[in-house]
Amino acid sequence: MRHSLRPLLRRATVGALALATIWAPGGALAAPPSPEAGRLPFAERFRALQHGGMVRAANASISCRAGTAQPSCPAVRDGRTAVNGDLDMFYVDVDTDPNTYNSSRAEVRLPEGARATYARLYWGGNLRVGEQKPPKDNGRVLIAEPGGQYKEVLADTLVGHRVARGADAFQASADVTKLVRESGSGLYTVAQVNVAMGKSAAGSWGGWTLVVAYEKAAEPLRRLALWDGFDTLGSAQEIRIQKLGFPKGASGRAGLVAYDGDRGRTGDSLTLSTGATGRRAPTVLTDSANPRTDVLNSTISEPGSTPSQRVPSYANTLGYDSDVFDLGTALRPGGDQLAFRLVSQRDAAWAGALFVAVDAQ
Repeated sequence: MRHSLRPLLRRATVGALALATIWAPGGALAAPPSPEAGRLPFAERFRALQHGGMVRAANASISCRAGTAQPSCPAVRDGRTAVNGDLDMFYVDVDTDPNTYNSSRAEVRLPEGARATYARLYWGGNLRVGEQKPPKDNGRVLIAEPGGQYKEVLADTLVGHRVARGADAFQASADVTKLVRESGSGLYTVAQVNVAMGKSAAGSWGGWTLVVAYEKAAEPLRRLALWDGFDTLGSAQEIRIQKLGFPKGASGRAGLVAYDGDRGRTGDSLTLSTGATGRRAPTVLTDSANPRTDVLNSTISEPGSTPSQRVPSYANTLGYDSDVFDLGTALRPGGDQLAFRLVSQRDAAWAGALFVAVDAQ
């Protein structure tokens, strides 16, 4: 059974914490994080039927070290094919706080007049590269809302395990609805994601994604769902979302969070099947940023010509994927369920979260 504990948010500066407890929804104080588990099967985290949709902000916490010769780090960041296991990796750190060792920013772009109804922050990566990071720090990060100061977030769900090829992977997550509802759109900064730097065959990788459900009366009635878990993709991962009831010609989007996907190594695919009568062949989810056979290709992408802002905005995120796909073609026949199937040919890749927003009948 999944624990549903509320996170503790505390105003903080790293090294010297100035704490101010924030009450969780319902008036109860936030609980401590749940114990770390070896694996977590995918399960539904959130579901709603409302006028509105879902958006996400995401960024990597680590990249190649600038100044390394082969391959050229600036070229890799600009999109050149490369894998993290071939590079000396170092932290992304965009803030001006000398006490944080990594930090990156990304934009939550809510439609004007929208209100956040649920928000969840996911973070994770590899703890074992040239160094071994302490697992005790997996369950906490710092987050700053647009124009705000860092607050400490403690995970309410935490998983991790060692696998072959030397990786020690984890993902943590926490409910941050109150913060996002009060802060709204803008650039959020997430710091102190506990990932290891350096160079090894396992590679260094990690990042964060903030998923936000919102309501807005002027938008279509949609069914929203968020699923999460954490396990290796040595075999196919299937997520079946039932009782959706979407009409023919419906529109929708889906977002995927995954770890340790390498650009240029094919064998990864994400397909979608619906419950439409007579429809059997799955639709491969692909776009200009995500090839049909390389969906885990180290990208943070979304439909549209003006993607949400990121700082930094590297094209190759070297092992961190947070992609949003347009489901229009797959949804045209209508149906009553969605079945996503993620396949990877590698023995050291992980899926962390999947969210969908589709028109309702």
